[in-house]
Amino acid sequence: MIRIREVIVVEGRYDKAALANVADTVIVDTAGFGIFSDREKLALLRRLARARGLVVLTDSDGGGFLIRSFLKSAIDPGLVKHAYIPDVPGKERRKKSPSREGNLGVEGMSPAVLEQALRRAGVTIEGEERKKEAPPMTKAELYELGLTGRPDSAERRRLVKKALDLPEKLTTNGLLDVLNALTTREELEKIISSEPGPPQ
Repeated sequence: MIRIREVIVVEGRYDKAALANVADTVIVDTAGFGIFSDREKLALLRRLARARGLVVLTDSDGGGFLIRSFLKSAIDPGLVKHAYIPDVPGKERRKKSPSREGNLGVEGMSPAVLEQALRRAGVTIEGEERKKEAPPMTKAELYELGLTGRPDSAERRRLVKKALDLPEKLTTNGLLDVLNALTTREELEKIISSEPGPPQ
């Protein structure tokens, strides 16, 4: 188990239970879409973000991205980190059928995958020294690397997401945030050059 400074925000109580086996920190659930109308909980999340920072960890489905997007617009983005789980086909044991999109949610991920998602988001772990951060990549650099503004950019982004085990639904802006948390430009160039590119 890792002790982290930031507060983790998840969708529901089963996600919270899964994270409680991985991270020693405050974990708050949004009650799914309940956060959209719960002003008190949103105010609490804003206070927690100012005090300790937040890590948003939602499912990689449409609903999870909707909640993530809502929180992005409601809380100072400088106080929020985003952790992403990979797209893994399957269903949680407690459910009779898979989700509409057919992938596991946060509660269905192994502790190792959840810890990796938190680490890749750049959480502050007690007792571990943080490496010196490189200057963040920009949208202009994504263009230079062929990840935006080109006919094959969508396919290139798909290959990068696949190489980094990121969800397909991740937007270009979301991808930029994750790349800045996970990798440097040099490492990204290696990933791009090692992937079989789309036909020229």
